[in-house]
Amino acid sequence: MRPVLEQPVRARLVTPGYLELPIRPTLRYDATEPFAVHVDFPARVSADENGVTWTFARSLLEEGLAAAAGIGDVRIRPGERSRTVIEFHAGHGMAVIRFGTASLRRFLQRSYAVVEPGREDLGPELDHGLTSLLDGV
Repeated sequence: MRPVLEQPVRARLVTPGYLELPIRPTLRYDATEPFAVHVDFPARVSADENGVTWTFARSLLEEGLAAAAGIGDVRIRPGERSRTVIEFHAGHGMAVIRFGTASLRRFLQRSYAVVEPGREDLGPELDHGLTSLLDGV
């Protein structure tokens, strides 16, 4: 069984009027998806009240802690006063969340203890996926 790391964090949802609402998302790293990190948001902050999960590259989180990174649906940049800003872009709008940089760094370091950078291996899942995709080609 491959480990799953979960870390609830404090964050602030920046609203259109720049009012910031406190939220408690959970950062998650699963060794079976070694290149990805997940941010699970509680139901009360999702449009359909079912909660929502965003998934993006672990390397994007690392890059975004040092300098602005990302050009797609997830963009990360250092903010002011030990904060990191993550923007989540979707077809129906955008959410801006401010996280404590120390919490994100701690989560990233803990994920490295689960799977070291450069040691990510998709193992049999990759082989099975390639076999099904190529179907004997």
